[in-house]
Amino acid sequence: MDATGVSHIAICVRDLDKSLAFYRDILGMRIIFDEVQDTTTGGLPHIYKHLRQTRRTVHVQSGESNSVPALVLTSHPGEDPDGEPIKLDQVGISHISFTVRDVKALAAELESKGVQFAGPLDSFTNPQGDMRTIFVYDPDGILVQFDSYEGGLSA
Repeated sequence: MDATGVSHIAICVRDLDKSLAFYRDILGMRIIFDEVQDTTTGGLPHIYKHLRQTRRTVHVQSGESNSVPALVLTSHPGEDPDGEPIKLDQVGISHISFTVRDVKALAAELESKGVQFAGPLDSFTNPQGDMRTIFVYDPDGILVQFDSYEGGLSA
């Protein structure tokens, strides 16, 4: 494989409007693509657990440029998805992560907007008083991480 990068990361959500309120309105991502697709044709029926009629796909990105990867939010209008979000020690994509300039400032902003953290804020602070990573839950309970890269990778 001669890949040049990751093009997108897709997550299925229960309520696209609630997810857009989080990813677009709270996190400030912008919509770059929004489409409803027929999932009964082409190769799509073969990659679903259940037969679905339609899929709404919304691509969102952060920043001003068309950076990759995009985050793709999908839902199935009029149909309920099944399954539950997983934790870090379960098989599957356990979380999505964004690198930010100031984790502590973002934590304060998210707290003021009522975002649910995956633990008390002080649990994300190291003994030196630094906060380099936080985990929050999106409206579906999917873990979202924010970290400052500063030369090292985390979870």
